[in-house]
Amino acid sequence: MAYVAFDAFMKESKAFVEEQLVRYANTLQCPNVLREAMAYSLAAGGKRLRPLLLFATLQAFGKDRDLGIGTACALEMIHTYSLIHDDLPCMDDDDLRRGKPTNHKVFGEAMAVLAGDGLLTYAFQVVTEQEHTDVTPEIKLRIALELAKAAGPEGMVGGQVADMEAEGKQLTLHELEYIHKHKTGRLLEFAVLAGALLSGATTEQQEKLLTFAKYVGLAFQIRDDILDVEGTEEEIGKPVGSDMTNEKSTYTTLFTVEEAKQILEETIAKAKEAISSLQLQDEYLLAICDLIAKRNH
Repeated sequence: MAYVAFDAFMKESKAFVEEQLVRYANTLQCPNVLREAMAYSLAAGGKRLRPLLLFATLQAFGKDRDLGIGTACALEMIHTYSLIHDDLPCMDDDDLRRGKPTNHKVFGEAMAVLAGDGLLTYAFQVVTEQEHTDVTPEIKLRIALELAKAAGPEGMVGGQVADMEAEGKQLTLHELEYIHKHKTGRLLEFAVLAGALLSGATTEQQEKLLTFAKYVGLAFQIRDDILDVEGTEEEIGKPVGSDMTNEKSTYTTLFTVEEAKQILEETIAKAKEAISSLQLQDEYLLAICDLIAKRNH
């Protein structure tokens, strides 16, 4: 497949998945207020990093991103539901998300809970109903299984619980990495694994791509911790130093900022090394590594 510049690939991928998310929301046969609440948060924007990773993995194998649109949208629905629930008064009690009122501020707490529930369950409907001829029933089943593992108690939900229990405590590096790898990393890993499964990757290719994704997920969170110290409120979308205010252990509390930057650099290098031997068309995956290392929000 012909390559376009990474910036163009990123913009096209973001626009493509957002267009398809609207389409999926509009086809729902359900009460209008529920559809509106689900669509409200799906349309809130964001980096769309998870779909981008999935599409870049497909591109690495010379596959078209149409092959992964159902899975990418399902993944973004899972991510969006988690944000809706994170913002609730019983969790982080946030009034704004990406500069807009949070879901419960617009639709009320009960509807926000149901909108999150709806997105979580709809994601698995989307995965199993996707109609691309190259997505076999066996692949759908494996993707549904891996998505459930990545999003559930052994993945994102477990990481969120560990993060809540860690507030006000001094964590070890091992405990901090558990939170990062599960709360954030598991869905990023799933994005790469799903792209590999859809592309017909060998077991060896899947393993090396998963190693790549683990380092990418960790690097993303290390950069997040650095931005909480060095970023601006406009860039990161939350008050600078909020992790310290909430008494959270981070890479910049366990290490100095300069040490955290060095660990970030080493982690990105390990991610790149993991895929260098696969001889794929990995330009976009490598570009995502650089994007994560240098991002400001």
